[in-house]
Amino acid sequence: MRHRVIPFLSLISGDLVKTVKFKSPNYIGDPINAIRIFNAKEVDELVIQDIRATINKMTPNFELIRDMASEAFMPLAYGGGISSLDEIERLFKSGVEKVSLNSAALINPKIVEMASKNFGAQSVVVALDVKKNMFGENYSVYLKSGKRRYRLSLDDALRFFEDQGAGEIVISAISHDGVMSGVDSDLIERCSKILSVPLVYVGGVGCRQDIENSMQAGSSGTGVGSMFVYKGPRKGVLISYSNLIDR
Repeated sequence: MRHRVIPFLSLISGDLVKTVKFKSPNYIGDPINAIRIFNAKEVDELVIQDIRATINKMTPNFELIRDMASEAFMPLAYGGGISSLDEIERLFKSGVEKVSLNSAALINPKIVEMASKNFGAQSVVVALDVKKNMFGENYSVYLKSGKRRYRLSLDDALRFFEDQGAGEIVISAISHDGVMSGVDSDLIERCSKILSVPLVYVGGVGCRQDIENSMQAGSSGTGVGSMFVYKGPRKGVLISYSNLIDR
């Protein structure tokens, strides 16, 4: 199977933003305009996450999601503010191909099992935000934008959510988010050895070699954020996409 290179876009209150280590969101522009650019570049798939919806106790913005899905020529995955099967069903009816469950899965793991049974494992993604503990000795899963540690270890969480029916696992390396200084190959390798479902890694990509390193470490796909929205050392905003691996 060909390694996937996937643009990951973050939203706050309908605006496209980019964070660094899950902090300091920088306004990038309008998500609809970004989708049109990625359409023109023939992107295979796209992930959009409302990164403050759950913290702000907001439900998904279905009107915006419908607009984004109707504009997108590629399969669209959405995450953020999801808390029930009814909302998941409504997202699929709005044109979303996959739902990405983060806080919802960690707080109520049953939602993963029920979503998988009702809508198919291939459409259910569990997204885990990961960083090393304060001593740098081990990886942990975090909630609330990296502020609260999850009760299960990383290894146990991976096994648990695969058993619950997740068809794909996304691992976001919090300490690598937005810095474009390389991927966490050790983290990728560790996760890939445990999982039998596809693994998508996100965090730190700044060049083609980083994507190749992600692939060699065992990921099925690599999510890219900053490299597709910034240009040059001063990080001027320029949403772009290039075919970074051979098709």
